[in-house]
Amino acid sequence: MMVLMTTGCSTTQYSKTVPKVDIDRFMKKWYVIAGRLTFLEKGAHNAVEVYTWNKEESRIDIDFTFLKDSFSGKVKSVPQKAWIHNSKDNAHWKVSPFWPVKFNYLIIDLADDYSWTVIGVPGQEWVWIMAQDWKMSDETLAMIVKRIEASGYNVSKIKRVPQMWKD
Repeated sequence: MMVLMTTGCSTTQYSKTVPKVDIDRFMKKWYVIAGRLTFLEKGAHNAVEVYTWNKEESRIDIDFTFLKDSFSGKVKSVPQKAWIHNSKDNAHWKVSPFWPVKFNYLIIDLADDYSWTVIGVPGQEWVWIMAQDWKMSDETLAMIVKRIEASGYNVSKIKRVPQMWKD
């Protein structure tokens, strides 16, 4: 997922975030299941975000990778850095693809068992649904999309990201 250059640096509209994120539980590999994606993610297959807490730098290191245009496409990798902007809930981050640019990253929904999450941006232009497992049923995805819509996001252009992994 690329919060990257597309969200803009300043906006006054913010979305509601989840009440609390256990940052240790959130640090893991997330499969990007679906979303209203940026133009830079067009054609993404097997999209994955890996979050790692960097204790020395007090930040989150993000490794976003995907295959371009097909399951045999070229691997694209976008390393990013993130800082927790609101330490009371850990649900609002500032993400930087390169210095000095930082963008808002909001954890707007999260399963109680941390099996899936929804990431949004303040202007609600983009939204990503991610999961711990690459195989998400259509029923589960539909339930999450309904929750996103209930929170005020336009869900009309949410598309599934092709995922195919060997178990």
